[in-house]
Parts: sequence; C-alpha cells; structure tokens
Amino acid sequence: MDFTFALLEFEKFILILVRMSCFVVTAPFFNMANTPARTKIGFSIVVSMLLYSVFGTTMVVEYDNDFEYASLAVKEAVVGLLIGFSANICMLMVQFAGKIIDLEIGLAMASIFDPNTKTETGIIGTLYYDMVLLLLIVSNLHSYLIMAIKETFEIIPIGKMTINPSLYDTFVEFAGAYFSIGFRIALPVFAAILLLNIVLAIMARVAPQMNMFVVGMQLKIIVGLVVVFITIGLLPKVSNFIYVQIRQIVTNVVEGMV
Repeated sequence: MDFTFALLEFEKFILILVRMSCFVVTAPFFNMANTPARTKIGFSIVVSMLLYSVFGTTMVVEYDNDFEYASLAVKEAVVGLLIGFSANICMLMVQFAGKIIDLEIGLAMASIFDPNTKTETGIIGTLYYDMVLLLLIVSNLHSYLIMAIKETFEIIPIGKMTINPSLYDTFVEFAGAYFSIGFRIALPVFAAILLLNIVLAIMARVAPQMNMFVVGMQLKIIVGLVVVFITIGLLPKVSNFIYVQIRQIVTNVVEGMV
C-alpha cells in the first residue's frame, strides 16, 4: 500500500493540537485529575482532527527555520493555556467561598483530599465546587468551551497571537472580582456567624460563669450548617452567574490576544 503525506499539513495539525491540548490541561471540567491521561490525549487529538478538517485548507503557516516554528508552537500553547486558565479562575471562586465558610464555622481543619485538583480542600468548598460544576455541565458548559476554542482559530489564526495591554487589565480586574465574588457567595454564612459572635459576646458579659469557647464552637457548626442547608437552593443562581463570568473573561482574554 502506498501512502503519501504532506509534511506542511502535518505541521499545521501539530500547531492545532498544541493549542487544543494546552486548553484541555487548564480548562474546567476537562482538567480533572481523575480523568485518565489517555482520555485527555485522545480527546485532544480527535477534536484537533475535526478542527483541522475545518480550518486546515485555509490556514497559512509561515516560518523560515525550526526556531520560528518552535516560537509558533509556544504562541499556540500560550493561547490554549490562557483561555483555559481564565475559565478555571471563575470555578476557583466557588472553592474560595467554601474556604471562607469552612473557616467561619470551624471546619477549616477538617480538610479532605480533592482528587480533581489534587489539593487539600475544605468540606464545604468541595461540596460547593462539585455541585456548581454539575450544574454548569447541565448548562452545557463543556459545549460552550469547545465552541469557544473553535472560534479562536477564526479570531486568532495560527501564529497571529499578540499580547495587548488590555489582557493585563483583564486579569487584574478578575483578580479583584475573585475575592469580591467569592465573599458574596459566602456572605450568608459570614453574616450569620457574625451575629452569633455578637450574641456570644453579650452572653459572656451577662453570664461570665459560662464557658463561651466550648458553647461557641458547637453553635457555630450548627448555625453554619443550617445556613448552608437553607442557602444551598441558591446554587443554581450561583452557577448561572459563574457561567456568565466564564463567558465574559474568555471573551476579554481572546480580545486581548488579537
């Protein structure tokens, strides 16, 4: 059997694969550590083949030597990493809110190993992250991310990536939003624990013979879990808000590389 193969076409496919694989490594839902590496590699190759069938004929790759081709590969890796990382920032807001809740109700020491991120996380943080992630999957977050990386090949052709000052402003803005949004998610529990601390302080002055440290720890856990149980119905609204934030930051990051 005789096979013919064009090296230039393979070089185009490699550049597409670099952008797609770097995106899979950092994007939420795709970057789960408990997903086998072979699955991620196979998924990246299959999607890259589909993207090559769409953009391969019109794609133009210009370089003079191996060093310039390596620089093109680095640019494609940066594009995939920034898009996936920017979307993952919004998901980490939920974990940050969970850490605040764990700290307020006294469960910060009861951390567990999260197989998805391979880090020690709190109980409430893991609960919030997993539930919001499931809600986003129901909302077709994975489909949006795939369509977003597909559209980047139209907006940012191969080798045409540039770093604009607006990209720096985008990450600075969302770095501030990371803390403010995370605190807003944890605000009901924070407010309830603050009121409880005020009540305990008044009781400590009224009845100094009572050991408020012993009573307070138990009350904080009970009140915190009750507030979490009451406000857990707001997670669909939180997931919708996170979905909007993901769309916004991905759009801003892509615009910052045009």
